[in-house]
Parts: sequence; C-alpha cells; structure tokens
Amino acid sequence: MSTKLSIGVYAYEHTEALFDGRVAVGGVDATFETAPLVSDIFRRAVEGHYDLAEFGLTYFLRTLDLDDAPFLALPILPNRNFRHSAIFVNTASGIVTPQGLAGRTVGEFALYGHDAGIWSKGILADEYGVTPDQCRWVIGGTNHPLPAFGWVPQPVPDGVDVRHAENGQTLGAMLESGEIDALISVDVPQAVLDGSPKVARLFPDYEAVERDYYRRTGIFPPMHIIAIRRELAHRSVLARAVYDAFTQAKELAQRKYLDDAAKQHMSVITPWFSTLFEGNRRLLGDDWWPYGVAANRKAIDTFLRYHHEQGLSKQKLRCEDIFVPELLDT
Repeated sequence: MSTKLSIGVYAYEHTEALFDGRVAVGGVDATFETAPLVSDIFRRAVEGHYDLAEFGLTYFLRTLDLDDAPFLALPILPNRNFRHSAIFVNTASGIVTPQGLAGRTVGEFALYGHDAGIWSKGILADEYGVTPDQCRWVIGGTNHPLPAFGWVPQPVPDGVDVRHAENGQTLGAMLESGEIDALISVDVPQAVLDGSPKVARLFPDYEAVERDYYRRTGIFPPMHIIAIRRELAHRSVLARAVYDAFTQAKELAQRKYLDDAAKQHMSVITPWFSTLFEGNRRLLGDDWWPYGVAANRKAIDTFLRYHHEQGLSKQKLRCEDIFVPELLDT
C-alpha cells in the first residue's frame, strides 16, 4: 500500500503538473492542496494540516524555535524574486537614495522580517550601509488591514523601534499620505498601481539594478521552500521522491518556454515576451529556477546570515542545519 501524503503548495505554473497529475510522486498517494493566500498554507502547516507544505523561508526558520520544531526543509524553492523593486517611497519625503532611508519611518508588510523585507534590509545593509536599527518600523497590511500572524514567533531585536499599524490602517495609504516615509512590501501599493505621483519605487530602474545585482553576486533570491514533518524526514526514499517530482514539474514548465522560443512564444499573451525571455536566458541560463542545495547554497547562506544579523534567529544556521540530510547532495 502506498504512503498517503497531504501537500500544501501554491498553484504556480511550475507546480501545475503536480496538481493535474502529469507528474506523480513515486510510490506515494499524494494529495495537493492550495489556497488563495500563500500565507494560509504556512498557517495551516503550522496547525498540522499538511505532511509537507510550502513556507516562506522566514516562517520556516521561525518554526525551528517552536517546541519540538516540527519541520525540516527540502531544497525545493517554489517562489523567488529580486527585491530592490519591493522598496517604495513617498515622493515628498526627499528620499532619492538608499542612504536617505536612515532616520525615517518605514512600513513593512505582515511582520517584522517578512521574506521580501529580510532580503531588502540585508541588501540595504550590505551594499548601501543602511541597517534596520537606523529606521523606525511600522508593521501591517499594504492594501488591506492585516492582523498579526500569531502562529510563529515574532522576535524584535533590541535597539529596533517596531510598532504595528492601528486597526483599519493600511501601509499603502499611510505611505501615500506621508504618515510613513517608505515601505518594504511584497505587495505593490495600490497607489503605484493607480499611477499616483505621491508614491514611487526607491530604485526607478529597478530591473537594471536587479540584473546588475545578479551579475555581481549570482544570487536570484529565494523566498519560499518546501518543508516536511520531521517524523517523515528520516524516510530518505520519500524525501527524494518528493524532490524529484517537484523538479520534474518545474522542468516541464521551463521546457515549454524553451521550446516555444522558436515560435516567439505565440501562446503567451504578453507583448514582447520573447525579447524578455531571450535576455533572461542570456543572464540566467536555461535552468533559471534551480532546485537543490549546490545551486542555491550561496543564496540560502546569505538569507540565513541576514536572518541572524536582523535578530530573527537565535543562532547563525547553515544549510546542513535546515535541510533533510539525504538531500544535501542535490
């Protein structure tokens, strides 16, 4: 009889083949579930609803501080993004450089140290000399009020000024009105989407800045991983089967773009997509979304360093501390 597994993961194009059955987890009767908000998957996993689940990296790392830490990670990275583009400013604030954030009030989406925020703050510290203790922080939802995520630890390091937005307030509206000077958020403020002149990105040509960052560092920042319950993690054949299935599904999604290049991606609704794809391929290669430890060690080690430096981990962790041992060779 095959093992039954419940797996919570967002419905990305690179997980689609798992949901529709084109790719199966070998030797496993796997049920895949998703949710409208990916954070709901994180919460449900902490509450015990899944055997394996997608987590934001910081949410996973915070579970390591729970009693009887329930998860280990698999080197499957379903969500990643460059994050210079996640920093927004009020245009009347006078902030035109990263150093201009020092001494200012900055909003942050969801909690002190969400994944996009950790990357943004780490890059600001490494490359521009701006550290979190130089700012005042306001936590909340960007376009909708957001309650505190009480299902993971939320440490606030000594010397950092952090408060939550008042009930009913949104960080996007506070930014547009000037109540806060800047915002770090995975969600784009509605004011930006509406073309308001009062809000802009800190890096106007963020794509060029992010491409330069990749050329210099080789890092395509990972945001999320897949975690497995510890009582299953020792089953190396099971962990490998899950890793292989996610990899195969991801490769199917990539292969479609690679194969469609000959027809200028005629199935894609976005104009000039082939030009974008060609530029990305020249920069990132044919496997622009790698799984496995070897291809991602530098990026993950960087995130683990940022997590510790920003006071969110009790100790500086290594890949060997967080991943299923049998998959460290991937």
